[in-house]
Amino acid sequence: MNIEAIRTGNLKQLPGADLEDEDLANIDLSHVNLAGAHLVGTDFTDSKLEGGHLEGANLTGAILVQTHLLRVNLMGANLMQADLTGADLRGSNLRGANLMGATFSDVSFAGAFLSGANLTNVNLQGADFRGADLRGVNLTRANLKGADLSRADLQGALLSEANLEEADLRGANLAGANLAQANLLCAELEDANLSGVNFDRACLVGTIMEKVVE
Repeated sequence: MNIEAIRTGNLKQLPGADLEDEDLANIDLSHVNLAGAHLVGTDFTDSKLEGGHLEGANLTGAILVQTHLLRVNLMGANLMQADLTGADLRGSNLRGANLMGATFSDVSFAGAFLSGANLTNVNLQGADFRGADLRGVNLTRANLKGADLSRADLQGALLSEANLEEADLRGANLAGANLAQANLLCAELEDANLSGVNFDRACLVGTIMEKVVE
């Protein structure tokens, strides 16, 4: 593998490549093809991967701090224990991705596609999910305190025991979602679709639920 060619941005067709623990920080890899690649522990800090293909890639423990992942295809990728602090994932495809144990701080998922993704127990405090596709996503016990989920599609989402304290769910579609034992303290749900939602033993103290669809 010609690592130097990758670092200079001259080699971008890398499907199935083994780049475990490589230093690929601060590189322009826009539109790179790393589908099915082995990227365990790889450092992509502050690199540009906009429009890239990483579907099915193994990114376990990868470092994606401040990485530009706008409109990247990460469908079915394994991102367990990855560090995505400050990453830009707007408009990206994360359908069916495994994000358990990943670090998310100051991350934007606005307009991203996460249907069927696994975000169990993940800390997503303050995350931006505006207009994101979260149908059937597993957010069981996730920390979504203060997260912006306005206009997000959460149909059939698993949110049992999730912390949604002060979350913004205005205009969100929560039809058929499971919010059993979830914490919705002071959350905003104006204009949300709550048809068929399971609120069994959920905390709804101070929750704003004006003009909702039930």
